[in-house]
Amino acid sequence: MYDNSRRLRDDIMAEVGIDDIALHFPRLYFDMQDFAKFRGADFAKLNRGLGLSAMAIPDVHEDTATMGANAVSRLIDRNGIKPKSIGRIYLGTESALDGAKPTATYIMDMLEQRYSGNHGENCFRNCDVVDLTFACIGAVDAMHNTLDWVARGGEERDRIGIVVFADNAKYDLGSSGEYTQGAGGGAILIRHNPRLLSIPDLWGVSTMPVHDFFKPRREVDTRTVVENVLDVARESGERIKSNLAEKILKYLPRSNKKNTVLFENEKLMIHKDTPVFDGQYSNRCYSESVKQAFIDFRRKAISEGRYDPKNDEILTNQWQRIIVHLPYAFQAKRMFPDVFRHDRRHLPVWKEITKEIGREPLPEKFPDSPEGLNQFEKANDQYRRLISKTELFNDFVKERIEKTQRASSQIGNQYTGSIFLALMSSMESDYNDNTEMAGKAIGLCGYGSGAKAKVFEGIVQESWREIASRFHLFERLSTRTPINKTVYEALHKGRRKRSVVKPNGEFALVGIGKEGQLEGQRNYEWIE
Repeated sequence: MYDNSRRLRDDIMAEVGIDDIALHFPRLYFDMQDFAKFRGADFAKLNRGLGLSAMAIPDVHEDTATMGANAVSRLIDRNGIKPKSIGRIYLGTESALDGAKPTATYIMDMLEQRYSGNHGENCFRNCDVVDLTFACIGAVDAMHNTLDWVARGGEERDRIGIVVFADNAKYDLGSSGEYTQGAGGGAILIRHNPRLLSIPDLWGVSTMPVHDFFKPRREVDTRTVVENVLDVARESGERIKSNLAEKILKYLPRSNKKNTVLFENEKLMIHKDTPVFDGQYSNRCYSESVKQAFIDFRRKAISEGRYDPKNDEILTNQWQRIIVHLPYAFQAKRMFPDVFRHDRRHLPVWKEITKEIGREPLPEKFPDSPEGLNQFEKANDQYRRLISKTELFNDFVKERIEKTQRASSQIGNQYTGSIFLALMSSMESDYNDNTEMAGKAIGLCGYGSGAKAKVFEGIVQESWREIASRFHLFERLSTRTPINKTVYEALHKGRRKRSVVKPNGEFALVGIGKEGQLEGQRNYEWIE
């Protein structure tokens, strides 16, 4: 059996990692069976095919900042952390609330409101905060950066950093991504001599500039907007005098009038929380990115003497758990066949698989053209599905991946937090099953559309049970409030003005742009 201690260099990075994790998720959820009825979808496909049971839905008073702040507050209270000892709070999100002001500053504002009474005014004044954005991998980037910062300080300085993830994974109503929605926030305590997971300084990286999923700044002609409004009014039976319509259009920016009355610009800039995406292409980008990051990780592990492919067990077999970003619960087992194949294709065990499903398609067997590339991708997708149905791969999934997807099934996509939700799901499940994980290695694979993947490793610490026992993840999930389709749509469209469940013992959004404030200024309070 491979000796995990060989992975740990005698440097400072090996002593840095995750000390604790806290998670906050909305108290509301939309049951997937109700969603399937609402949309006329096949529940069996959503549930047994993708692993979806429910999606977390933010209430009126919840947003990215409140979910992140609630998680940080939980982490501080649980560990008795003094605010002035926290050197940085780095937020990974793709649901930022502003184009310039970091959402992390809203989180800091809430924390200061709550803790200034006991710890002094401006108790977070010397804390460094920032947002990091790279789709769903932003929180992994924030953690990578914070690990380096903590390590550089040395054990004597005992730097404390908190990595926050917070997102609302929202899709257009009726879109092909709607069933993967979810939301939540979390906080990760990074320090020396961690109690949960140490993370060696070895990272496999793959970055490629693709358009698989993004949230563009969209432009709309002001004239088109007004013409559409007038058309809707006419269709609804409203009588609009033709000369009135002409006057309205006359004063749009395209006219020669110097003083426009209705609009200052010819185009309106629109931001939407929902993405533009190509689901099938995004899955391919995900698989390819993680595979290439794994190859990079493996190459670096060999060059640094941490892994010997001639004498050591298969690398992915050494990882007792494999934690990946889960846009939906079963994504890991649908994506990982590529890494599984690469780690075994030159070994005798692969011959057993090729006897069962045939030889894999190779790109050189297809025409060197865009059409040929498309043919290869389709053939490779099919072969990946064949691998996923083999007994060898299914045993691999059952042993190393299954526990990671349990919480995701009940919450849905958390974007930047999905990989850490999977980590918590796995560790709480192992704690409940009384599985011995101390000293074991786990593999982690983060992914963000656009696209980037990072593969790294964690070593479970002796005190992991103490930390996992306090998650109470599944217990808390069982106390949420279900909503019906009417409430779901009202929340999605922003029509509902009052919270479904009144905030209690949490931070809440209480207003935007109050009298005497600047436009768009957001206001938060701690509600007892």
